Amino acid sequence: MHIITRKRLNEFAQEYPETKSALLQWYQLMKQGEFNSIAEIRQVFPSADKVSKLTVFNISGNKIRLIAAIHYNR
Repeated sequence: MHIITRKRLNEFAQEYPETKSALLQWYQLMKQGEFNSIAEIRQVFPSADKVSKLTVFNISGNKIRLIAAIHYNR
C-alpha cells in the first residue's frame, strides 16, 4: 500500500511518545500490505471500521484513533 506521508504520524508520536511503537507497527503493516477491501484490512486490524469513505483504526489499545482514506482501486 502506498502511504502518502508519514509526517503526521511522526508529529503525533513526538507529542505523545507512548503511541510511537503502535503507530510504527500500524505504518509497517499498512506499508507491507496489499489490501483490496475492508474485509482484508480486518484480517490484520480486526477493529478497523468503515465510516463513509474513511477507515477508522483503533491504535494503542483503543487509546487513539487513526482515520485514513483508503483507495482500494489504486
